Amino acid sequence: AAAGVWGGLVQAGRSLMLSCAANGIPFDDYKIAWFRRSPGKEREGVACISSRGRTLYADSAKGRFAIFSDGAVLLQMNSLKPEDTAVYYCATGAGDGSCNLRSSEYNSWGKGTLVTVSS
Repeated sequence: AAAGVWGGLVQAGRSLMLSCAANGIPFDDYKIAWFRRSPGKEREGVACISSRGRTLYADSAKGRFAIFSDGAVLLQMNSLKPEDTAVYYCATGAGDGSCNLRSSEYNSWGKGTLVTVSS
């Protein structure tokens, strides 16, 4: 199971951290990812991390976001832009040492948390 928490409202240029407490993952090798769905757009992958610590970022997140594991899986979002406004979901799935941003490979999803970036 996966759960994402602690979204919120933030001004452009500021930072926000999302936390995903992924409990009871039934795989020795797993991956955890953050996805988001912006108004009027399809769901897209943002960043992921494998159980072996490998990470992958969408182009929109590179240089601004960081995903890391500290008990929970955290997504540090810096230099936020209005186009980052979305409902963010964390998800878990079986891994092979790496991770990817294909939503079809994640089978446990959190409820989502709304992040609103004001201009």
